[in-house]
Amino acid sequence: MKLLSQLRTSSFQLALLYMVVFATSVFLLLAFIYWRTAGFMTAQTDETIEAEIAGLAEQYRGRGVNGLITIIRERVARDPNAKSIYLLTTDDFLKLAGNIETWPEGSRSESGWINFTLNESVGWTGPERLARARIFEVQGGLRLLVGRDVDELTNLKRVIETAINWGMGITLALALLGGFLMSRSTTRRIEVINNTSRRIMNGHLSLRIPTRGTDDDFDQLAENLNQMLDRIVYLMEGIRHVSDSIAHDLRTPLTRLRNQLENTLMSVDNDEAREQAGRAVAEADQLLATFNALLRIARLETRGNTADMKPVPLDELVTDACELYEALAEDKDQSFEQGLESGVMIEGDRDLLFQMVSNLIDNAIKYTPEHGVIGVSVRREGADAVFEVRDSGIGIPDAEKDQVFQRFYRVGKSRSLPGNGLGLSLVSAVAEIHQGRIVLSDTHPGEASPGLTVAVKIPAFTEARKRIRAAQAEQPADSAAGETRAASQSTGVNTH
Repeated sequence: MKLLSQLRTSSFQLALLYMVVFATSVFLLLAFIYWRTAGFMTAQTDETIEAEIAGLAEQYRGRGVNGLITIIRERVARDPNAKSIYLLTTDDFLKLAGNIETWPEGSRSESGWINFTLNESVGWTGPERLARARIFEVQGGLRLLVGRDVDELTNLKRVIETAINWGMGITLALALLGGFLMSRSTTRRIEVINNTSRRIMNGHLSLRIPTRGTDDDFDQLAENLNQMLDRIVYLMEGIRHVSDSIAHDLRTPLTRLRNQLENTLMSVDNDEAREQAGRAVAEADQLLATFNALLRIARLETRGNTADMKPVPLDELVTDACELYEALAEDKDQSFEQGLESGVMIEGDRDLLFQMVSNLIDNAIKYTPEHGVIGVSVRREGADAVFEVRDSGIGIPDAEKDQVFQRFYRVGKSRSLPGNGLGLSLVSAVAEIHQGRIVLSDTHPGEASPGLTVAVKIPAFTEARKRIRAAQAEQPADSAAGETRAASQSTGVNTH
């Protein structure tokens, strides 16, 4: 699987393109060398045959047919290895001289250059060989064949062709190996950037992309990204500091104001004044709840992956939350429809998880109409533990499902209802700490009140994950990066 992913990288594809260009260049070079070498050897053989023909023609002009026969017999006698091939016949193909007995098959009516095999069919008594010859007519109706044994030349060509094929194969293999090694080195450096980026996205904002000190383009990219991260963190910290300071500084005077209003409420006898003071106290409580939620979210976002991680039975946690909110649901004549699978374990901070579950159940009660049913379920899906809450309220339009996790964001239909738009922001922060993701969908698609189904998927706690944690405790530096990377890839964290 890792090999396939490497083959799909752009660096390997670039190396593959380079390999094709390089191999094509080598092939053209070798083909040119072969063409020139083979052509030169063939031309040299043809020139030798032409020279012999010129010598025989001169003998014929000076000594006639008998002289031509004599010189052919002398040349055959001086060449025991039969490197030169001769055959002189009458017009009815009766042999007069030569070292073969008859014409090669299909060549009696031809003139010019031919290639044939020296074997028994032409009266050859030696081992089978390849030959090249020229045929022409001599004055007086005679026919003459003059040729050379080219078996060694043919074998040499085959050796050159084999060498070229092997050279091309070795070239392609080395180019492929070089491309793989080059892309592997590039992929490793890119993977370092990817892994560090994933850990930064998981909350480790203090991490930075390592450099090698070579000042190459990858080092320059890493330095630019690190500077960008420094700037982003600086701006985020500034914004967070301002909002947290405002929330913290206003909470104290607001608490004093709320207490004074409550004292006023207890001291006045006028019913109308008591009612107005009561409303003021309720508004002050709402503002305090908003400030507390803001500070809580800020603490969660800066906290990162909490160290207080323990196995938590999700079904028991949800049961406790349902019991806590059962009285609130009964006030609206609502009921819980529970489907809790037992034995579903997750690893996390129980207090934070309880707060997340409580927020979702409280939202469901708030938006479900009277006499409605609230569905709560816990189940195992593959490697994930899933907590799901279903209501039959006004729902959330598809276009706004990705925005409801922003602070203070409220769907237009729900602005008239109590709340501050921080509930799902808090849920998202807790899910991110536990490497989980949140999926929003309609409970009753297509209806006027489609309702909302919120599914929180967190990696289930298993024996394998327990062993990873144990190894992580022994080797925190090496294992933490691998665990974070594996968890990010398997869960697909999405905090919107």
